[in-house]
Amino acid sequence: MARLTFNTPFMLGFENLERMMDQVTKAGSEGGFPPYNIEQIDSETLRITLAVAGYDEKDLDVSVEDTQLIIRGRQSPDQETRQYIYRGIAGRTFQRSFVLAQGMKVKTAFMDKGLLHIDLEKPNPQQVVTKIKITSCAPKKTLLQTKDDHD
Repeated sequence: MARLTFNTPFMLGFENLERMMDQVTKAGSEGGFPPYNIEQIDSETLRITLAVAGYDEKDLDVSVEDTQLIIRGRQSPDQETRQYIYRGIAGRTFQRSFVLAQGMKVKTAFMDKGLLHIDLEKPNPQQVVTKIKITSCAPKKTLLQTKDDHD
């Protein structure tokens, strides 16, 4: 995949976007476990549902790190108490991450019938228009700025 760069003069202040693109690429390469759905609950809420049958709440960790929602799972070893004739259900460690848009917040996380549900609150974007006053001359430098300019 071609790498996007944001070093164009028309995209001011988007330096973090390249870092977020790297996070998305990494999140996409985590494999297919556990499977998940993302659904729109209402105009302000998204729900991520992960199939985590066999995991208890204590085996799962949901956290937000910087702009990423990270779900980690680790099943407790039960080799000593169970004797398997055939083991087709893997008990494995996993990590699944999702990059969150600015302003998104985790509302709740709950388990139901082997599914982990995480509800996210979407920000309500409002268009902000700010009028900038144009003056006839440049602002005067302060004494501190003038002194630093000569150093």
